[in-house]
Order: sequence, then C-alpha cells, then structure tokens
Amino acid sequence: MTRVWKWNRPVTVREVLEDLQQERSIAYTTVMTVLDNLHQKGWVRREAEGRAYRYEAVSTRAAYAAALMNDAWSQSDNPAAALVAFFGMMSEEQRGALRDAVRIVQGPETAEPVREPEPAEPERAAPERAEPASSPTAENGGSGASTGGAGENPASASECGGR
Repeated sequence: MTRVWKWNRPVTVREVLEDLQQERSIAYTTVMTVLDNLHQKGWVRREAEGRAYRYEAVSTRAAYAAALMNDAWSQSDNPAAALVAFFGMMSEEQRGALRDAVRIVQGPETAEPVREPEPAEPERAAPERAEPASSPTAENGGSGASTGGAGENPASASECGGR
C-alpha cells in the first residue's frame, strides 16, 4: 500500500516492481499477488489496461490510519480509558498535532481556547467546596464514601470495576 499511496495515481504491477527492486530483489508474481490480495480485500480498485491492470488506493493513507484507530478504539470495553492510555503514549509532537487536528475539526469559532472567568473572591469559595472532600468520613471510606459520579475520571472507573 505504501507504494500505491506514494504515487497517488493508478499504478501497474511493473511500476511497483521496478520501485521495489531499487531496494531488494523481488519477483513480478509476488508483487502481482500482493496487489491482487489488496484488491480482494477492497483496499485498492483496479482497471484493465491492455493485458495489465492499473491499481489505485480506495482511500488515503490518513483515512486508512484513522479507520484503524477508530476500529481499535471501538473494540475497547472502556473507550475513555483507551484514549487516556493512547494520549499517554504520544510524544509532545504528536500531542501538538492532535491539538491542531481538534482545532480544525471544531472550526474557526473555537480556534482560541475558551477560558473560564476567574471567581471574584476565590478565598471564600474554595474552602467551602474543599471541606467535604477532605472530611475524615470520605477519606476513610465510611458511609460518606463516593461510589463515583458523572465527574469521575473514566480511566479510574475501569480500574475500580466500572463503579
């Protein structure tokens, strides 16, 4: 597929063969079989040209990679945890590309990140909200312990049996 995507146009077995032979020795029939298999799987379409076929990719390399990621993600029993793990494996460069892609998908109206307004008096509001979470009952797992809620981290939900 790499060779077919490389040209971004319909290619013959002979063209792919000659390109591959610059790197290693390979038989014409091997290339023909691989391209036929790709056609049988629906990854390339072909049109007859004389006694040969011209093969063309059905989708772009980017669309193919996206379909693989979507398929893997949809098979997870906890998609949110799978995304968290996947993002954790990304390099800083990949995370930057992800941020750029999200901006493109969201459109120009959300190009700048939306910032929450700062509370007028954070000193008074913060202790009231923090107090119940730091109470001894909640920390010790007593009757006030949380069983998880809408704001729970999806990754931690899977680690706790989905509760």
